[in-house]
Amino acid sequence: MATATAPLHTVQTTSQPSPASRPVRRPNNAVWFEIPVRNLDRAMWFYEAAFGFPLKVDARFPGLAIFPRANNDSVTGAIIESDLVSPSTHGTIVYLNCDGDLDGVLKRALANGAKLITEVAQLPGGMGFIAEICDPDGNRVGLHAAF
Repeated sequence: MATATAPLHTVQTTSQPSPASRPVRRPNNAVWFEIPVRNLDRAMWFYEAAFGFPLKVDARFPGLAIFPRANNDSVTGAIIESDLVSPSTHGTIVYLNCDGDLDGVLKRALANGAKLITEVAQLPGGMGFIAEICDPDGNRVGLHAAF
């Protein structure tokens, strides 16, 4: 006696919206980042000294200090003190915007305990300039300036 088996795949018979009617997606997929730190207060002091602006803290999110956003479309993130994450020079590298002051941010970062990993270099195609540092917690962090 043969038994009926359920199909492995089902085909959806409803029509899909045309590509023209789908919402436009931004080409930038990054929406948030977190840089692990061992001591939030010390890390806040370092990043505030290097970039020259205060980080935001919110009592609803203990262990986080958030980088301010330039506008509602800006990507931002935070430094985070948590037992679930560890600083590292291996893996993903977050590049932080230096707002055209790469040399100034780099100088202040080095003066406040960072170590230089990669010298300032010009990116191709007018994409700006970058450098990489190791922050006092041991994270590899990129610095970027559009000009």
